[in-house]
Amino acid sequence: MTNGGRRIATATGAMLSDPACLGNAPPGAVESLFDPDFWRRQGELEDVKGGRGSAWFIASGERQWVLRHFRRGGFIARVSQDRYVWTGEDRVRAFAEWRLLDALTKRGLPVPKPVAARYVRTGLSYRCDLITQRIADAEPFSAALGRGALAESLWCAAGAAIARLHRAGVDHADLNAHNILIGVDGAVSVVDFDRGRMRGQGAWAERNLQRLRRSLAKISREMPPDRHSAQTWDWFMAGYRGVPAREGEGE
Repeated sequence: MTNGGRRIATATGAMLSDPACLGNAPPGAVESLFDPDFWRRQGELEDVKGGRGSAWFIASGERQWVLRHFRRGGFIARVSQDRYVWTGEDRVRAFAEWRLLDALTKRGLPVPKPVAARYVRTGLSYRCDLITQRIADAEPFSAALGRGALAESLWCAAGAAIARLHRAGVDHADLNAHNILIGVDGAVSVVDFDRGRMRGQGAWAERNLQRLRRSLAKISREMPPDRHSAQTWDWFMAGYRGVPAREGEGE
């Protein structure tokens, strides 16, 4: 067991899994769960919209999961789309995210529960994958904005969710409008903690917020002005600072 997870050695690398989700299945059976074709053959795979073709929803009975294959972005992706330099198992990106999510869910923070992670090593490089529990009936903040103006209460809830993470010392490396999810009940969750980490309080929290604000400005550029404005950001920051939304405002 590693940080609450079960480590399983494989012929080409290793896996981490939550025994409560996967039990004590043999490595071969667990590894097949990271193969999109395995799920596609069973008719239980759905592409996640808006991604780079590297994330899928899995619906298999009680298994409601998200499978993500780690891909590189930016200029380096032209050289290698999904291979990372091997610097030791503790630095494997899927393992680091699994451990972070495991710690955060145990603290009751609004993030998805990790199910399993694996890496496949080839010489001096590796590829990796992560499976998390799907947050039921939730959609990205960006998608919700595309459908219509959001209530003040939702902006406040989003701000409060980010504040909870920041107070816990969670630095989200890519906080944007696609990584904040809104449930049908108005509950807000945050996903995609690749390169995220725990750290002491500092200027990183403000950088997180400014990154999110730029993301909101970018996606709302072609939308009606009521979708995102100085007013909606004030609502977000009121939630972040702990000021409750006024009853009925923004509805």
